[in-house]
Amino acid sequence: QLVESGGDLVQAGGSLRLSCAVSGATLDYYAIAWFRQAPGKEREGVASMIDRSRKSYYTDTVKGRFTISLDISGNTVHLQMTNLQPEDTGVYYCAAEAAGLGAFVPDYYDTWGRGTQVTVSS
Repeated sequence: QLVESGGDLVQAGGSLRLSCAVSGATLDYYAIAWFRQAPGKEREGVASMIDRSRKSYYTDTVKGRFTISLDISGNTVHLQMTNLQPEDTGVYYCAAEAAGLGAFVPDYYDTWGRGTQVTVSS
């Protein structure tokens, strides 16, 4: 089970830290990703991390602004977001897949959280 938290309304240029609490599984065997979905748009991958290698991936639009991290002891995944822009607005979802690929393909992920809303005002 994945439960996201940390979404909020912020002004452009602000920061947020999203968290994804993982229960019922051990993070060391998965790839974890953050996806987001804006109204009327498809769900897109934002950041992912392969647990065993700690290798991370980011979509081009968030590189240098977002950082994904794992807290193994707390079984939690974080997404630190800085310099937020209105185009970052959307529902952010945490997802896990056991193949350990970390690709931004929603169909690869078999476990999803319910999402947390991030709204960035201009």
